[in-house]
Amino acid sequence: MKERTIFEIIHNMDNVTSNLIIQWNKLFNEDLGVSHILVLAHLKTHGKSRPSDIAKVLGLTPPTLTHLAEKLVRKKLAIRIPDESDRRIIHLVITDEGNDMVMRANQEGAKLRKKMFEKLTDEEREQLLRIYEKLNGPE
Repeated sequence: MKERTIFEIIHNMDNVTSNLIIQWNKLFNEDLGVSHILVLAHLKTHGKSRPSDIAKVLGLTPPTLTHLAEKLVRKKLAIRIPDESDRRIIHLVITDEGNDMVMRANQEGAKLRKKMFEKLTDEEREQLLRIYEKLNGPE
């Protein structure tokens, strides 16, 4: 069997991720990208958050987060509120509509993953899960 290079592995992982994003964008026709949903999911999980903190956690630049937040606020999926102790600090908060959007995005994502993973046998799915757990574990 031919030994795979790290670059072939990374390339194939990137292709799977890219294809998933493309398919999800086609399925989830809400004029929102995956990054918007990640911001909403962060807000849903962690509550009100400073945009700079969200950017750090998600690995985004502050200008990118500002752009994403603008759209979320415009679509009434999140709101901006000033900090109670320092009004110069602004927090993002998810709205009920934003919570609904995260729920729908997760449902569509689950359908997509189910469809994708149906190509694998039960044994292959277990093996893939073990590999991802190992790769995500401590160094």
